[in-house]
Amino acid sequence: MESNDAIEALGALAQATRLETFRLLVRREPDGVAAGELARLMDVPQNTLSAHLSVLARAGLVQGERQSRSIIYRANLTRFRELAHFLLKDCCDGRPDVCAPLIADLAPCCPPKGSPCD
Repeated sequence: MESNDAIEALGALAQATRLETFRLLVRREPDGVAAGELARLMDVPQNTLSAHLSVLARAGLVQGERQSRSIIYRANLTRFRELAHFLLKDCCDGRPDVCAPLIADLAPCCPPKGSPCD
């Protein structure tokens, strides 16, 4: 990922409705959410949410897929992983002892279903 791509992605997330929309879509992976349902869940008018989704899509953070008469939106986890990697790749100037606590904190964020942390 290039710096300009990271800036665009971070800029897309630097607004409350877009950030919460992205987080909701991450929680709903891999199924995604229909646009109308997403607007209802976010308590945002559909046209306003559409504008927010456009910003997130231009940044590559969400993708919409037409299914019949609906558009199902999903978080682009590959792009999000690229962003996280971009932010962390130079972590602590290559000193794993300094980065280890950060990496350890990230690891348990998504425990498998049915695990004691779930």
